Formats: sequence, C-alpha cells, structure tokens
Amino acid sequence: MTNLLEYGFPQELMPREDSAGAALVPARVSAVFKERWQLVTPEGERYGRLKAKEYYYEGGQDFPTTGDFVLALPAGDPASETAGDWQIVKTLPRRSFFARMDTWHAMGQAVAANMDVAFAVQSLNENFNVKRLERYLTLAWNSGARPVVLLTKADLPGDHRAMVEQAENAAGEAPVLVLSAKTGQGMEQLEPYLRPRTTAAFLGSSGVGKSSLINALTGEEVMDTGGIREDDARGRHTTTHRQLLRLPSGVLVIDTPGMRELGMWDAQAGLTAAFPDVERLLGQCRFRDCRHEQEPGCAVRAALESGELSPQRWKNYRQLAGESRASQRMKQGQPSRALAKNRRQASKYKKKFTDFT
Repeated sequence: MTNLLEYGFPQELMPREDSAGAALVPARVSAVFKERWQLVTPEGERYGRLKAKEYYYEGGQDFPTTGDFVLALPAGDPASETAGDWQIVKTLPRRSFFARMDTWHAMGQAVAANMDVAFAVQSLNENFNVKRLERYLTLAWNSGARPVVLLTKADLPGDHRAMVEQAENAAGEAPVLVLSAKTGQGMEQLEPYLRPRTTAAFLGSSGVGKSSLINALTGEEVMDTGGIREDDARGRHTTTHRQLLRLPSGVLVIDTPGMRELGMWDAQAGLTAAFPDVERLLGQCRFRDCRHEQEPGCAVRAALESGELSPQRWKNYRQLAGESRASQRMKQGQPSRALAKNRRQASKYKKKFTDFT
C-alpha cells in the first residue's frame, strides 16, 4: 500500500463517497500523456482517464495536470495487472498553480500544480538571460508557490559575478542560490526548501541543468541528462513531459520540459511581486491615466532619466504586462494578434498541402 500523505496529499482532502455511493479513491497526478493520466494511488501506480460526464458534459472541472490531487474510481481488481484505466471524477482544490499562455488555443496551458516552491533555474553560461528569468519569476510568483532562483553550473571557468548581480537585481525578494550539481558546490543551500512531503517544481529552458540537479539530489541517475552544444550552450530536451518524482529523502519534485518560450497567462499578481520597483512608480504619476510617455509629472519617466529604473527593466515589464492583458482579453473571448497569426499560418500551410496533393 502507498501512503498518499507521503506524496503530499492533504489530510483534509481525503475522499468521500459519490452520489451513487461508490468509494472515491484519492490519487496524485504524477505525469500527463495524451488523454491519459499517470496516478499515484493507495494501490500503487495506475493510469486514469477523465470521466466524460464530470469533465466534458457538465463542465466546471479543471483538467488535472502534474501535481494535482484528484479523486478517482478504480477499474476492476487493483491488484490485477490487466485492470483497466481508472476514472478521474474530480480535481481537488489547488494551493498553487503554474500556467503559461497557449496562443494557439487562446487559453492557459497547465504546467504544474500544488508546488510549495518553484525553482527558476538559469545556468552561468551563454544560456543566462535576465529577461527570461524575469518572465519565470513573474509566473512563479503568480502561481502561489515560493520562487527561488537557482544559478547552476558554478563550476564552469570564468568570473560569474556580473551574472549573479544581474540575477539578484531581477529577483527582488526571491533568494538567489549559486551552485553546481557536478561538484556539489552550494547544494547545501537547498536543504531549507526541500523537506519531506514538500513539492518543488524545477522551471527553466533546456540545457540549464534541471535533470542534473535532480540526479544530484537523488544520488542516482533517475533523469536523463544531455550535453549542450559548445557554440551556443543550448541543450537538447532531456525531459519530454512533466513528471512528479518522490526522492529517497521524501521530497517531491516536478521536472518540466525545457520551456524557452513562456507566455504570460493572467499574471498581474505575479507582475506586482516580480516588479515591485516598477509597480511602486506607477502610482506616483501626476495623472491617473498617465501613459508614461510625454506627460508632465510622470514618475516612470523621471526614474528612467535619473537612472533609478533601467530602460531594459521598464521594457521587459511593459512586454510582460501587455501579454498578461492580452491573456485577460482571451479569457473574455477576444482573440489576440498572436492567435490570429497562428491560425492564418495554419490555413496557409493547409492550402499548400492541399494544392500539392
């Protein structure tokens, strides 16, 4: 028997009976495949599918993602290797939720749920990118989890002080840890964030060392690691889907595929936390509807001219805020330019294929 409390399942969310009196079994989603969910259940690892009535016909249920707590109905004898897929009937309330923009479907794409800490991972090589780090931090703050910045590959030759300083300036209140999974340098700094039954999500683009970190924490090769190209420090995708793992220490980790592109999805709360310096200035302008261009008494323009606010940080904030507003319009049924562009391209390629055939 598997103790789901060891997998972070909250005691207060333990199951009840459904309207027909059938026993609902608690489970945690450990991976998501096409129309199929891998589950950790009291009977061990099982696979499940969504019950159509609850998720498709009556609506209202959030589709489960990796890390979600769910209630499900077993299929046949749980001890039988030939038992069919379980039926997932309910997605339980989330304490945190990480999502990104899906411009094709004009909706948020679930990445992970119920994390206690979100590690925004960057490597101390050519892959380091402050703009991308600010994007990850915004969504991490918005998720409800505690963001922590991990700067990996500290064993690489060279002076990393400039990159560390840039990361600290962008991180705000989020801690910045410099470490190396290869040599063990700084790994002890992770201990306060990795307690038994704690769930940590590792977020970052491919090649930054997420899988190597998880292997180092485990003490064995549980994740495939790939080399990086020497010319641009980019790595191949070693994680192909989001998955939840329980380490021997009792820590639960969610590894995600490398996400170089990460669109905002209704992230105003995350923007406020990730850019407190900018948000503070916005409320100090003389005019409430200030566009921060040529208006007199603009606090943002004054900060830019004095050097208090860097032009690049202001530019990054405006881009992320614009994406967040666009996602809010999508939620209200208004298409975005990115969505319209994707659909025009798909129509063009479909026509070319039709003409060719």
